Amino acid sequence: MRPVILLMGPTAAGKTDLALELVEQFPLEVISVDSAMVYRGLDIGSGKPSPEVLARVPHHLVDILDPSERYSAGEFVRDAERLIAAIHGRNKVPLLVGGTMLYFKALTQGLAVLPQADATVRAELEARASQIGWPALHAELSRIDPVAAGRILVNDAQRIQRALEVHRLTGRRLSELQAEHVRQTPNLNFVPLIWSPAERAPLYDRIAARFMRMLQAGLLEEVQRLFARKDLSRELPSLRAVGYRQLLDYCYGECSLDDAIRRGIVATRHLARRQLIWLRAGHPFEWFDALELSALARIKARIADSLRAR
Repeated sequence: MRPVILLMGPTAAGKTDLALELVEQFPLEVISVDSAMVYRGLDIGSGKPSPEVLARVPHHLVDILDPSERYSAGEFVRDAERLIAAIHGRNKVPLLVGGTMLYFKALTQGLAVLPQADATVRAELEARASQIGWPALHAELSRIDPVAAGRILVNDAQRIQRALEVHRLTGRRLSELQAEHVRQTPNLNFVPLIWSPAERAPLYDRIAARFMRMLQAGLLEEVQRLFARKDLSRELPSLRAVGYRQLLDYCYGECSLDDAIRRGIVATRHLARRQLIWLRAGHPFEWFDALELSALARIKARIADSLRAR
């Protein structure tokens, strides 16, 4: 089986910079595994490489959609499988890099068969949420599907809505359906590698520092440009991305800028925590401490071994 290298880790761990260095040394092509980088105009807040870097080291699945569009895990699997086959056909090895763990899970473990979104059901749920709030709907979900609710934050409107929608449409719990994975890619040799600081404290410090650098680089202005587009709703997946969602609250006059920044940093830390929980949940992954001096040499040696075995 031909290798596919998965470079996973929490946000702000330095995966993008590492990937650029790896591509300089090995015959790799990068496929982005990031649910925000797929959107044009979500540049600074997603940590997207600069246009100059992308021109030198092309990244597949970056800037492929307008923020008004939606992108699912199923669509990612379809696109990733097509790209993996094409990269192997060029006698190179795919390097999948990112932090959207749902996409990695869908590619490596398979997809649950879930119903398509239903506009009527979603509108009903949104109307109820406007009356009683998403935390109340989360409490309702806890009674229906405590396993799914345990994985979803009380203010995560998109995921609460989807879990309730699935139950409404099928009469079954989302957690039960998600356990019924259909493996899509049985003939690929996935090489999962984790790049992350071993301790959370330095990672959380990195997250705060990076968020402030993004603001200095023009993140608020980027969000304001999206806010000015009248065809974009805050309920779209693109505008629910961490950092964007909190600064949009400021644009709507719902909080101060200082509060939006504070909540953006906290939300990013929560995202990193969820990513780490998933990565540590019994998966046979190889970990590399991003702050350890020998980590870069060790991960390069591991990739070299994988390439020799192909």
